[in-house]
Amino acid sequence: MKSGIPSLNLPADAGLPASGTTPAAGLQAVLDNLDALVYVSDFQTHELLYMNAYGRRIWGNIEGRKCWQVLQDSDGPCSFCTNHLLLAEDGTPNPPHVWEFQNQLDNHWYQCRDQAIRWTDGRLVRLEIATDITRRKQVELELQEAHQQARAAALEDELTGLHNRRAFYEFGGQLLRHAKRHAKRHASPLTMVMMDLDYFKQVNDTYGHDAGDEVLRQIARLLQNRVRESDIVARLGGEEFALLLPDTTMGEAIELTERMLEMLNELVIQHKGRSIRASASFGITRLIVGDQTLEDLMHRADRALYQSKDQGRGRVNTCSD
Repeated sequence: MKSGIPSLNLPADAGLPASGTTPAAGLQAVLDNLDALVYVSDFQTHELLYMNAYGRRIWGNIEGRKCWQVLQDSDGPCSFCTNHLLLAEDGTPNPPHVWEFQNQLDNHWYQCRDQAIRWTDGRLVRLEIATDITRRKQVELELQEAHQQARAAALEDELTGLHNRRAFYEFGGQLLRHAKRHAKRHASPLTMVMMDLDYFKQVNDTYGHDAGDEVLRQIARLLQNRVRESDIVARLGGEEFALLLPDTTMGEAIELTERMLEMLNELVIQHKGRSIRASASFGITRLIVGDQTLEDLMHRADRALYQSKDQGRGRVNTCSD
């Protein structure tokens, strides 16, 4: 060809039939009309030996250049190069390796089919066919994000932004299984705190449901600010909240809860020019031998919570068995 485009000298064992063989120029015409990148590079030097018209149109001239210079504008071999996957330990070609990646030079996504083939001089070289799948990948990523958002919405309390009851059982169940599994080898304390706002109906009746919602939001914010990233805090419904504290002893849980009660007693919620105070009762329990489900802990924490209610509200009680 007169255009200066490297000619494609096909290997003798490229799989073409012995009779009726397609001329190299004809095969190059086919490759140049593919809507995909096709290139060949040397295994050792990474020098580009061939690139079809699709590739040259995007990445330009390849003469004397290496694959990582042309395709990635890099100053050395790519960290994600798959050459080591294309040859077996005895040096023979492995089956084709198919993978996907995002090219950081053009930000497009490609599905790549890499394999080792014999070149015209008998050496093994890398052949890659890369198809641009950016549109498909964008749809996949958008769907994945939509699924994640839908799942997050299904696990989030809409009013407070805390976990909801479903999330508490799902994530709490995972913490419980982890604590039980590791408790056999070393101490892995797990404590639960149940919290219920006192006289919350009076807040709604006196100030209105908008005010009640604001009280719930600010209390949720207070709880979030006091827990660790590994803790689970949830609104179970109405004015009932729960906290699950991994790697936390009963003493540590009591200290945390009493501090939250102090902060709650100091909290003044402003709503439409009116000052609202809130109170809460707490019940605490810990994981003990024989606990199988979260309900086992919740029943004990509830008993402690109702003791707090019976004793005048606005206080903390515990139940260990």
